[in-house]
Amino acid sequence: MNLRIALAQLDLLVGDVSGNRERVMEAARKARDQQGAHAILFPELTLTSYPPEDLLLRDELHERVEAALAELCRSVTGIDLILGYPRRRNGVLFNAAGVIRDGRIVAEYYKALLPNYSVFDEKRYFEPGGDPCVVMIRGVPVGLTICEDIWYRSPAARAAEHGARILLNLNASPYHRGKAPEREELVQKRSGETGLPIVYLNLVGGQDELVFDGGSFVVAGDGTLTQRLPYFRESQEVVEFLDQGGRMVPRPAGVTRQPEELAGIYQALVLGTRDYVHKNGFRGAVLGLSGGIDSALTLAIAVDALGADRIEVVMMPSRYTAPISNEDAVRQAETLGVEHRTIPIEPAFEAFLKMLADEFAGTRPDTTEENIQARCRGIVLMAISNKKGKILLTTGNKSEMSVGYATLYGDMAGGFAPIKDVHKLLVYQLAEYCNREREIIPRRVIERPPSAELAPDQKDSDSLPPYEILDEILLRYIEQDQGVKQIVAAGFDRAVVERVVRMVERNEYKRRQAPPGIKITQRAFGRDRRYPITSGF
Repeated sequence: MNLRIALAQLDLLVGDVSGNRERVMEAARKARDQQGAHAILFPELTLTSYPPEDLLLRDELHERVEAALAELCRSVTGIDLILGYPRRRNGVLFNAAGVIRDGRIVAEYYKALLPNYSVFDEKRYFEPGGDPCVVMIRGVPVGLTICEDIWYRSPAARAAEHGARILLNLNASPYHRGKAPEREELVQKRSGETGLPIVYLNLVGGQDELVFDGGSFVVAGDGTLTQRLPYFRESQEVVEFLDQGGRMVPRPAGVTRQPEELAGIYQALVLGTRDYVHKNGFRGAVLGLSGGIDSALTLAIAVDALGADRIEVVMMPSRYTAPISNEDAVRQAETLGVEHRTIPIEPAFEAFLKMLADEFAGTRPDTTEENIQARCRGIVLMAISNKKGKILLTTGNKSEMSVGYATLYGDMAGGFAPIKDVHKLLVYQLAEYCNREREIIPRRVIERPPSAELAPDQKDSDSLPPYEILDEILLRYIEQDQGVKQIVAAGFDRAVVERVVRMVERNEYKRRQAPPGIKITQRAFGRDRRYPITSGF
């Protein structure tokens, strides 16, 4: 007997239980009435979306979940719903997947392996399940697993031992560089161990710092990839399983290509920015456009995420701003068709210097005066954000955030930081990617030596090691947890390494006050890499 399962790769909203329930019902009707599916599969924690974090501690959330389940039982017939939700049983909370059929929940599985590393802290909320769940769907025994379960042998093996002929895996697996191939290799390994075809259904969309990239897929019992849904967008497709001598074999269907690495990173940044702005109800976005590479890339991302008509950019020259910076900024704004204006900060800077003249008497100009300029710009941009209901996008990159090469309450002021987890050298690579078809970012912006332009003839290299060296040290220290000895042993100058490490550690307090930004690496600042501010280490 053939079995048709719809795969609902949806972009859901955390905490919006009623809205997510409506999305489930809409997708189920389409699967039943238009796609001829017998069942439809949804992502992990469908009704709350992922990660609900401390919303899980609120009784009202669970009341809404129970009400949504009851409504789904009442309203959806003629198709099996396989979806995720948090489930309380005898005072214990589980990460559950249930099968709803004609008015009741006919089977329920509780996630066995709870991730508690990186951005995951499921043990804070859930207790692990233990028993496998194999449910008959149109006469076919189907095993259920949830996300982390598929990364280890036991849950899949136990489902197979209990008679499963197909394995379904509900996921909310966030994106980072290189993760998509890793997922597929892992699932193919599980398939090879069990001899079962596996459906890997992933969430898609942005949620605060996280981006879920979709890319749901199906592998046959021999590990062959037979179907793959698109990355970074919603999709609903059907996988048809054919009964061939007792083995369930997925019919080959469309296999979307995995994006090249730069394309994937860029799409993640666009999706994360779009969903953060839309889901938080902003009218659009504003940002300062300096004529430098970071703000140029941020503008390109913002336009692709929201559309040029919802973006406003402001050039805020000072006495140290090179004329070509303004020229390049205006050129990019006009190329992209975004609203732009120039608001010089010189009057505000002069006013602050006059106000502080007595306080500064007898001192020489230093980074204090540089930071005042950055804070003047922050005030201007935040005022526009407040007045117009547009979110302020900050433009700092990961290299700067790592070593504190940014001004607190200045260029760090804002609501969202699209390239916060993007190292400087990757910024340049992404700029070239943006220009692959036409010149979006002026060539001069890419080729000029980077500068904060807060002092005469200033260059980033005056304060930092060359980015080719800095980024590699940061990669080793932050993302690979290497110590000074290991980094020096790899060929780096000890004095430079020690200086960089000191800068990283003493600027933790700044990073705690930075806006959230999109995670694209395996160790992003914020909920991923958490270090004490006060430390004697």
